[in-house]
Parts: sequence; C-alpha cells; structure tokens
Amino acid sequence: MTRKYKILNLKFKIKRGFTLVEILLYMALLSIFLITLVDILVSILDVQLESQATSAVDIDSRFISSRLNYDVTRADAITAPANLGDVSPTLVMTIGGATYTYSLSSGNLTLSDGTTTGALNSSQTRIVNVSFQKLGTSGGKETVRTVLTIESETSRSSGKETRTVDTVFGTR
Repeated sequence: MTRKYKILNLKFKIKRGFTLVEILLYMALLSIFLITLVDILVSILDVQLESQATSAVDIDSRFISSRLNYDVTRADAITAPANLGDVSPTLVMTIGGATYTYSLSSGNLTLSDGTTTGALNSSQTRIVNVSFQKLGTSGGKETVRTVLTIESETSRSSGKETRTVDTVFGTR
C-alpha cells in the first residue's frame, strides 16, 4: 500500500518493507545466535560422552573386583599361577570341586566354570591388560595379586577413559 504525502509541495512515497541492510543485520544476529547454540549443544554432548565413559569404567572395575574377591575368598585351591611369585595372564582355581578360569579373550575378561563362559566386563569397556600373581608364604593361605587395565569404548575429545586396578585377594 502506498501513501502519498505532500510536504512543502514535494511528493513522497512511503513504501513498506525491509532494506538490504536490515536483512543483513538480521542474518548476522541469527548466525551469531545459532553458532552459540550449536557450541552449547556440542559441549553438552562432550560432557555426556565423558560421563558415560567414566561411569562404564567405574562400574565394570567395581564389578570385576567384587567377583574376583568373591571367588578367590571361597576358593579351595589356586592352581594357576602355580608357584609363589609366578605371574600369569590366567587365573585358575578350584571351588567346591569345580574349576573356575579367569582369562583375557578379545578385550574381554572371561570367566569359565567348565560348563559356561561369559564376559565379566560390559560392551562399553574392554580389558587392555590383565595379570595374576600368586603371593604369600609356603604353607600359608593363598593370595593373588590382580592387575588389570580397563578402557572405555566411548571415545571423547580427551581420549578414552582408562583405569588400572591393582588389588590383592586371599583365600579364607
């Protein structure tokens, strides 16, 4: 709609709309807003990945330590590693006549009881290294030092979450 005004015998037409400068200004402000919003969302996702990685490593390391403690304390005999001071990637023990074997297989710490084999860590973590060392004194109670390195599968900006767990368990 066009309106005509007469001021001092001059005719002016006022047109409604946006100028090119106004449109560019709006686009610049919108771009700044969107860049800030995307940066916030990326930060939120990075914190979520870090939280997931840390949580997975923490939960799996606690579960594996608890399971090892449970089995070693009720073991009748530890057969591998065989001698005091020996270090082995496999832990074999006898519990109530059944043979339990802890070993590393394709990034998983597996437990086999002779009939079934299952991974002790979740799909969100992998075991990088595991070693079992027989400690104690001859004739005394058998003790096992366990060192395992667990790593998250979730990769975050600062790398994978890694934790080394070094514990000692003894038979009763």
